[in-house]
Amino acid sequence: MKKLLLSAAALAMATAANAADEVKLQLQWVTQAQFAGYYVAKDKGFYEEEDLDVTVLSGGPDIAPPQVLAGGGADVMLNWMPSALAAREKGLPVVNIAQPFKTSGLMLTCWKDTGITSPQDFKGKTIGVWFFGNEYPFLSWMSQEGISTDGGEDGVTVLKQGFNVDPLLQRQADCISTMTYNEFGQVLDAGVSEDELITFKYEDQGVATLEDGIYALEDNLKDPAFKDKMVRFVRASMKGWKYAEAHPDEAADIVLENDESGAQTEAHQKRMMGEIAKLTAGSNGALDEADFKRTVATLLAGGSDPVISKEPVGAWTSEITDAALK
Repeated sequence: MKKLLLSAAALAMATAANAADEVKLQLQWVTQAQFAGYYVAKDKGFYEEEDLDVTVLSGGPDIAPPQVLAGGGADVMLNWMPSALAAREKGLPVVNIAQPFKTSGLMLTCWKDTGITSPQDFKGKTIGVWFFGNEYPFLSWMSQEGISTDGGEDGVTVLKQGFNVDPLLQRQADCISTMTYNEFGQVLDAGVSEDELITFKYEDQGVATLEDGIYALEDNLKDPAFKDKMVRFVRASMKGWKYAEAHPDEAADIVLENDESGAQTEAHQKRMMGEIAKLTAGSNGALDEADFKRTVATLLAGGSDPVISKEPVGAWTSEITDAALK
C-alpha cells in the first residue's frame, strides 16, 4: 500500500511537472474572424507545440479588457492602442508586447448623395462616432482639419453611435463609423450599393491608430517565467495569424466552430476574414516604432480633450517579439 501511495504521488508530481503552461487571453469583442489567428493557433495545435494551454475569453459590450487584466482574470489582452495608452496614463501599467495588426480597419462610410467628396465637406453634416475611447482618432482628425465638433454650419454634429449601422440606413447621420471587416459589410447587406457610398479610411488620411495589439501588465513582465511564456504565446499566435492569412476560408470555419453563441454566419465570417487578412498582412508581430509614434501624435492632437496628455514612456517592448522571432 505504501509503495502504491508513493507511486501515485510520483505520478502526480511528474504530471504536474509536464503540465502545459496556462495562458488566458481576453478578446475585446465577441468570437469572430477579427480574432481568427488565436483560434487557429489553438485548433491547429500551435499553442500545444509551445507547451501552452491557452484559454480564449470572448469579449462583449459589457467587458472591458483592461479591467479584466487588472483584476487578474487574464494574463494578456487585446486592445486598441488609444484605450491601452489611456489606461496606462490613468495608472494601469499595460505594455504592448506584440502588434499582429499592421494597418487600421477604421473608416467613415458616407452617403454619396450628401455631396461629401473630402473631409472638408463634413462641415454642417452629422457624423456617427463610436465612443468609449474609439472617438479619439476622429476628434484628432477633425482637429487637424480645423473642423469644430460642436455642430453648426462650419462644424460637424457628432452622433454617439451604437455598434450598428442604423444611423446611416435611417438617415439619422450623413456618415457613420465602420470597420472594413464588419459594419461596412452590414451596410451592403442591408441592400445599399457601393456606388451609393463614399468611404474615408483613417489609414489613408494619416490619422490611423494601432488596433488589436497584445498587452500584458508591466509587473508580470518582470518575471522571467512569465516572459518566456509570452514569447511562446506570441510565436504560436503569429503562426496562427499567418496560417489564417494563407487559408482564410478554413480560418473562418474554425472561428465558427468556436462561436458558442451561434450568432455568426459562414458568409459573414468568410468576408470578414478576407478583410482581416489585409490588416495583418506585412506584420510579423513586431511593433513598428514609426506606427507607435504616429498613433501617439494622433492621440496628442485631439484638440481640447486629448486621450493622453503626454508622450507615454515604457508603453511597449520589443523584447518578447525579438525572442519570438529568433
